[in-house]
Amino acid sequence: MADGPRTAGPAAPLLIACALGIEQFALRRGRGRAGAAPGPVTVLRTGMGPRAAEAAVARALGKDRAPGTAVLASGFCAGLLPGMHPGDLVVADETREAGDSTVCTGPGLLAEALARAVPGRAVHTGPLTGSAHVVRGHERAGLRATGAIAVDMESAATLRTALRSGPRPVAAVRVVVDAPEHELVRIGTVRGGISAFRVLRAVLPAFYEWHRSSLLPRR
Repeated sequence: MADGPRTAGPAAPLLIACALGIEQFALRRGRGRAGAAPGPVTVLRTGMGPRAAEAAVARALGKDRAPGTAVLASGFCAGLLPGMHPGDLVVADETREAGDSTVCTGPGLLAEALARAVPGRAVHTGPLTGSAHVVRGHERAGLRATGAIAVDMESAATLRTALRSGPRPVAAVRVVVDAPEHELVRIGTVRGGISAFRVLRAVLPAFYEWHRSSLLPRR
């Protein structure tokens, strides 16, 4: 279920897609303190897994949506790199699934904006890989060997589906909720989950800055 638009105006909308209710709650809480968005904003809860993400995003972009709607996949992820901590941010330069990849729009600008929005938090940029199930233990080492820095279940499907519906800016930003040395048991019940929730609640100003930049004419 999606929020209604935050503001009306001629600017292309921004669709922020997340899987879980707790992720949607964090992003909605953040909207109250994020300042004005450059266009209408929807926070869409897709449900877990790539199939759910694909179906929800296709519906959202196929009904009463302005052409060129920017799409940003967000929420929590599992970090793959040693030394990552809960609350670290991951900016995808590409998303990967089943041997295919989707190049993201403006990852450098997004990483810089996040560093300003959430000072003191590490921001990692690199490939974000998809999985159809929760990844643990030895599977993480295998994914890390491919060059991926983090894994989640929905981002790759979200961006692939968004581009299938037409050309548009796409990006993925995830907050590390568990990492090789900090494996999560259950979101919200341990310190790492709470830390990740607080960071996710603070990212909206960076998302709006990225969206504003994506609306500028390209030379």
